[in-house]
Amino acid sequence: MKILETIGFDLGHGETAVAKAIVESTEPPEMLEVNNKKVQITALGKHPKLGYLVGEQALIQAGVTQLEIAFKQKPNADLNYRQTICNFLTTYYRILKESRQIEGGIDSHFYIGCPSGWSQQEREEYQKLLQQSGIPLLSVVPESRAAFMQAKEAGKLDYDKLKSSVLIIDIGSSTTDFTLVKSLHEIPLDFGSNALGASLIDKAIFARTLAYHEQRALLEKVFEEYPHHKARCELACRKAKEDYFSNEQVYSEPHTFARGFESINEEIYFIPRVNKMIAQEILNQPMPELGNKSWIEAFRAVVTEAKKTLDEQGLVPKVVLMTGGASRMKFTREICEEIFCDRETQVRPDPEPERCIALGLARVGRWDLRAAAFTEEVNKVLETKNLKEIVEKHIPELIELLIAPLSCGLIENAVKPALKDWQSNKLRTLAELEISMRKRAEQWIESLPARQIFDEKCMTWFNSKIQPALAEKTDPICQKYQIPKSSLRFTEGIAPGVVNPELSIADTLLADIVGFIINLAVGGSTIGSIILIILTGHLTWPIALVYGASLVAVGVEVLRTKKQLQDVIKTQVDVPWWSRSTLLNNAKIEELCNKMNPDLEKLLREQLTANQQAFDELIEKVGQGLKNTLNAKVREAIILIQ
Repeated sequence: MKILETIGFDLGHGETAVAKAIVESTEPPEMLEVNNKKVQITALGKHPKLGYLVGEQALIQAGVTQLEIAFKQKPNADLNYRQTICNFLTTYYRILKESRQIEGGIDSHFYIGCPSGWSQQEREEYQKLLQQSGIPLLSVVPESRAAFMQAKEAGKLDYDKLKSSVLIIDIGSSTTDFTLVKSLHEIPLDFGSNALGASLIDKAIFARTLAYHEQRALLEKVFEEYPHHKARCELACRKAKEDYFSNEQVYSEPHTFARGFESINEEIYFIPRVNKMIAQEILNQPMPELGNKSWIEAFRAVVTEAKKTLDEQGLVPKVVLMTGGASRMKFTREICEEIFCDRETQVRPDPEPERCIALGLARVGRWDLRAAAFTEEVNKVLETKNLKEIVEKHIPELIELLIAPLSCGLIENAVKPALKDWQSNKLRTLAELEISMRKRAEQWIESLPARQIFDEKCMTWFNSKIQPALAEKTDPICQKYQIPKSSLRFTEGIAPGVVNPELSIADTLLADIVGFIINLAVGGSTIGSIILIILTGHLTWPIALVYGASLVAVGVEVLRTKKQLQDVIKTQVDVPWWSRSTLLNNAKIEELCNKMNPDLEKLLREQLTANQQAFDELIEKVGQGLKNTLNAKVREAIILIQ
């Protein structure tokens, strides 16, 4: 099954909007139209002949006998609510298919928003309810996530802000939700109020208009007998509210009003009016739904609570993103700017809140599908056998990089100092020389200078061999999903201090390789073999030739093997101090070291190559380190997918 398009369906308490994104394209989603409008009043009407009507058509069509508005709420057992919301969605789906704006069926995946304050269980129940509408593919996601995705893909959040913390304040008709998105995690950390919605202001305007109406008693009777008239009057109140908050300066004088209008019949009219004085009165009056706080008090309280929650976590959001139709109310932005007054924080209302969620939902759907496909492709590259093959192929080059500095380092820091100690009679026998040389070699290999040498060679190896080999496999994937190739590269190379500390590839990988080298040199037979080289043709036999008579005197004539002779020289022969500078002067020490360097490099190459088991363990560790790090980079890279 291949989904061709994602449909963002913003079923709001007050308004509904729909957008479509093509999965295989990175073009911005397009808004879809119903009744020749991109944004509709959330209304469902029933006509005896025309059936179910939605939006403006449900409001203006003559003969509508049933009218439902503002019916979005948490899923519950109320049959009327459940039937209304399913009929609304089914009707919308039918209109979109009949107008050929969507493919429909399994080619179209619908993403429908819900308040981010709803629990996971409530989201799942809501999704099950909506699936009864007959739409084959349908998912419910938090509206705050859609707002974040819309801001991200519309270029309103740069990469640094995406990686930090973004607070989304969604002020809708029924709820006000606060969602924190941090460190590229699209699944929000939710908190906020599920009672504070802008429709409370509509209801307050309705109640005030009814209270001052000359025919109040008659209207109350009409509303009781004909609920659809009440619904129309509530919509008139909403229109007056939106008109006022869109042009507050125009209605600042007492004699100016933003008006709504609804005709009950030729003699009864319902005309809500709002100006600055009335708006202030309504916004500051106690509301039972808000615990007798006013709307402004309740909004200030929840914004303050959100700020406190972030402070407790030590978080300062880079952006406070305001969305939802009610974010157009100027005072909401002023309160947010007052409370989030940190210099690091920008408060940004969305310029098109009525379209933001629908567009964002379409983007979320497309992003989910493309991100899943991207992750699947990268995971194939990250399979253990693939990474092991890359590392194993280039291990011989690592060995060659290490041999010369390892050999030179051992000679300069262990062999030469020990020989000079023997030359100056600080060490009596060659056995003591062997002990001293071994100790110096172990100390040097584990020293900081040695580690720095190993680090440098390992970094060179990684940057010149492993990195390009990985890039050959990951670059085509990045190109396919139109994200920078650097997204899956160690762009700065593998060097402590420049690689993202969250990834810790430098520390982990270098520690594994350097630890391997040290264990192989110290724990294995490498140092012992160095001693063997020195105590054979390079030093033992010259001593035997010079002091042959002395060896005979101590009974060495009975020795028949080279090994026996070497052991006696090591443990028993104490070359007189006055002859040592002749036997092994400084020039001869340099000559001896120069002669033994090729032998030592050969020995190191043989031992490092022969220890297959140790290298298998190293390959496994490096492969796993690469996998863990690339997985972390994948989590960062997917945010760039559109």
